[in-house]
Parts: sequence; structure tokens; C-alpha cells
Amino acid sequence: MNGLNDLDRELNENDSSVLTVTAGAEDAGSRLDAFIGCNTDELSRSYAVRLIEQGQVTVNGTPVTSKKHKLSDGDVVTIDVPEPESLNIAAENIPLEIIYEDSDVIVVNKPRGMVVHPGPGNWSGTLVNAVMFHCGNSLSSINGIIRPGIVHRIDKDTSGLLMIAKNDHAHESLAEQLRIHSVTREYTALCYDNIREDELTIDEPIGRDEHNRLRRAVRGSGQREAVTHIRVLERFGRYTLIRARLETGRTHQIRVHMAYIKHPLAGDELYGPRRQTGSIEGIKVSGQLLHAGTLGFVHPSTGEYMEFHSDLPEVFDQVLERLRSKE
Repeated sequence: MNGLNDLDRELNENDSSVLTVTAGAEDAGSRLDAFIGCNTDELSRSYAVRLIEQGQVTVNGTPVTSKKHKLSDGDVVTIDVPEPESLNIAAENIPLEIIYEDSDVIVVNKPRGMVVHPGPGNWSGTLVNAVMFHCGNSLSSINGIIRPGIVHRIDKDTSGLLMIAKNDHAHESLAEQLRIHSVTREYTALCYDNIREDELTIDEPIGRDEHNRLRRAVRGSGQREAVTHIRVLERFGRYTLIRARLETGRTHQIRVHMAYIKHPLAGDELYGPRRQTGSIEGIKVSGQLLHAGTLGFVHPSTGEYMEFHSDLPEVFDQVLERLRSKE
């Protein structure tokens, strides 16, 4: 690539941004999506894939819709980047537990029962609605109008720490750290039955469950690498308290992996035992006992490694106290 000196931008008649980048000899054989992700400051590789598939990328004036298209020396890549859509998700004055905030990033402690971003059946009351009220327009736009600032997410009934990007530069940095598996993400979970090993690693790819669209499955459709490191913290006979460290971050990863090794998470209505009473040791529990308690990353602007911790939610502590009292 001849470098960003060869990148031109202009506004077309629809007020969309047009980027033009010329490939060099060293780029010959590069995939189109990777080339765009590496050679434009404002576009992530995942967003580049979306634009390619939508027909908004041309090579030497010819539309290319395959992300795997291989480039040659001298190819001129033109990207028509639409302006961000106006947000139509309402900001809501919902209390937020903010652990850390600066001009680039916010770290929040999400409660159990809160959905991260709006979607069918949950267009209000989400973390995004709350963050929009707190931040106004100061959120990254890379993930679109429904997920402003959202770099990663945790399930509705999982509590704990999330990092949210306040600008596109921060979003790109945090997303890249997730991609190369350098973000520290540790969860505390209570699972069924006794785990004999003190430590173990589950290295099994995860994809969609072909029989249930709500579930994911080991070696399911469209499987991707998934690695979870497990350490036992306490044993209670019928239950085991574990620390799970994510190397990758697939949807429902810890829940799927623990169910796969026959130790589903306590309270997990999707992957746990079919017949559940809605309580654990007499304490009412809705959803899996899973808490994202440690989150660490390199700050997008300062380059400093930062690590944050949060305590278990009250219902999780209550269950553990009840289990310990019976020992």
C-alpha cells in the first residue's frame, strides 16, 4: 500500500463519505476486507465486510461483493461510506452504576435482568437507552443506531462489567483488543454438580444450534473458535463455584461450554436442566448465576493497562451464603 497519503475523501451528492485507497505491491494477494480494515483509520474490518456485501465497494470502478476478493498491485479501492443514521432509539433516565469514565471510554456494572441493546421485544429499558441519556451524542457510531458505543455485550441475566466506547477511535482500539484476545475478562459462575479438576481448559468451537434458534452449540452451524479457561474456587457437592476466563468471546460461550462438559450454570433456563424450580437452595433465582467481575484493557489513548473489578450481585451472594451454611 502506498500509505494513507493515497487516501482521498470527498462528499458525493448524497452526503455520504467516499474513501479511495490504492493498493501497493506489498498488498498483492490481500483480501479486500482485510485491506480496508488495515488501511483506513475510520473503518473496522467487520464494518468493511458489511459495506462490501451491500455493494458499496468498488475495485477499479467495478463493484465487488466478496470480502475474499484478492487485490493486485495498483488496484484502486473506492468505498462509499453512508453517513450515520439519525438515532431513533430514545434516551432514558435509567440509573447507571459507572465504575470509570473519561472522554474515550465508560466502564459500567450492568445489573441482572437488563438487556444491553434494543431489539425486538426490548426497545426500551436497555443499557443503551441509559447510556444515551448519560452521554448524549458522545458515543461511537460504528455499530449502528441500535448499538451506539457497544463494543461487546453480556447476556440479559448475566451481571457485571462492560466497556463502552465514546468515540470511533476508542471503539476501533477496544474492538481490536477483543479480536486479538488481549482483553482480560473473568467471570464468576455457579454450576451444577462437582467438578473434579482444579483447573481445565475447554477448547471447543461454538456455532448456532440447528434445532433451536435461541441456542448456541459446540460444533454448531457456522462454528468459530471458542476457548474458556476454568478454575474451581469452591465445591459444595451439588454445586461448584468457578472462575471462568474468556480467551475468545462467542455468544453464550461460558454457558455453552459448561453445559457441554455436563456442568451447566445454576439457574440457566436455556442450557440447564429441563425441570427447574426457579430457586436454588430455597432462594428465588431468575436466570444463570454468572457475573463478569473483572475487566481489563489497554486505554485507547494513553496506552495504559487498566483493570476493573465488581462485587457479586446480592442474589448470588445469598445463594453462596446458604450453600456455605450447609457445609
